[in-house]
Amino acid sequence: MIFDDLRGKTALVTGASSGLGAYFAGVLAAHGVKVILAARRTEALDTIAAMIHSSGGTASIASLDVRDVEACSRSIAAIGSLDILVNNAGVVHEGSALDGQTETDWDDVVDTNLKGMFFVAQSVASLMKDCGGGSIINVASILGLRQAGGVLPYAVSKAGVIQLTKCLALELARHGIRVNSLAPGYLYTELNKDFWQSEPGLALVRRIPQRRLGQLDDLQGPLLLLASEASRYMTGTEVVVEGGHLVGTL
Repeated sequence: MIFDDLRGKTALVTGASSGLGAYFAGVLAAHGVKVILAARRTEALDTIAAMIHSSGGTASIASLDVRDVEACSRSIAAIGSLDILVNNAGVVHEGSALDGQTETDWDDVVDTNLKGMFFVAQSVASLMKDCGGGSIINVASILGLRQAGGVLPYAVSKAGVIQLTKCLALELARHGIRVNSLAPGYLYTELNKDFWQSEPGLALVRRIPQRRLGQLDDLQGPLLLLASEASRYMTGTEVVVEGGHLVGTL
């Protein structure tokens, strides 16, 4: 198997209580990675850890609020060593730029998606530096590369994630640490299925060149690529998984 080098490594996955984070943790665990599930909602992490254990994987949990920089730094330092970081914690607040976004909304999104991502990466990189290197995967979005209405703070934060990734890659390469971003497009999930079955949702899908939504499994290969030695000569890049959305005609 091309990803056999992952077996026995240790990964921290933030925002692992649901959605992409829970999925990413399960994929890594299925390939022999010892996964540390991190999120604010530890009760949800217990359920995900139990699912991983029942499938033969190894998982532990950590209470982590990425907005609390000092607490995160202490918690990560206590881990001791890490090979992989999936920097996934993120939130979104919907509303118009004119009157639908408050200062509190802005701070919550930017502090979680960008500030929190940097300081988690900083703490993890300190561990990786002492252990000979590793792979940091920052979860971005195609909204960091294109625009959409109603999610301005989120889009700005994800654009910041892409530039953050490049800057970290430049500084950390000398320490054997690779830093790349994974930028998903529109995905089908149980939570958003009603929208995708509506006329606005169907119209949006028609604008995707592949004429379909992404599935979680479409992210499996890119995730494993970036986590493993298969991407050993890749750093500072974004891996975009979006069915051609970004190259669609205007």
